[in-house]
Amino acid sequence: MDRLEVKATLSVTDAGEITGTAWPFNAGPDSVGDLITKGAFGTIPADLPMLFGHDPADLIGTWTETAETSDGLVTKGKLHMDQPRARAVLSMIKSKLITGLSIGFRTKASSKQGRNRVISALDLAEISVVRNPAHPKARITAAKSNDTAIAVAAIIDRFAAAIRTHQ
Repeated sequence: MDRLEVKATLSVTDAGEITGTAWPFNAGPDSVGDLITKGAFGTIPADLPMLFGHDPADLIGTWTETAETSDGLVTKGKLHMDQPRARAVLSMIKSKLITGLSIGFRTKASSKQGRNRVISALDLAEISVVRNPAHPKARITAAKSNDTAIAVAAIIDRFAAAIRTHQ
């Protein structure tokens, strides 16, 4: 049974360029007890989807460079700034409402180590921008925030519109 699993440090520019660590090595297990070993990512597909909250219907950008380093899985990409949703996500990142990355993958090989699952091989399917990543060290490290008030106002407007829609 193929099961897509979700796990991820992140910075963003005003142009929507994002860099981050999607999975840190040597940082202990994530919130569900998973540890991913160096070498587990194997061949990483080019142009991975950048989703919001692992929602396949919420494509907000493309990861154009993703590689395993000694520190972890690092990635670079760009939000699709021609899309209103991507611009809203950029505002949420800059205002620190969204602070993490999380990976979606299918496990190919793993073993148990006490309560933890040690994943030694996986197929990476996507990397998402998320509010609460599974790994506590998978957080946004920096974001330029020159228009925080505008970003917060846009989020409040979206929230108010959503409430009006559901009344």
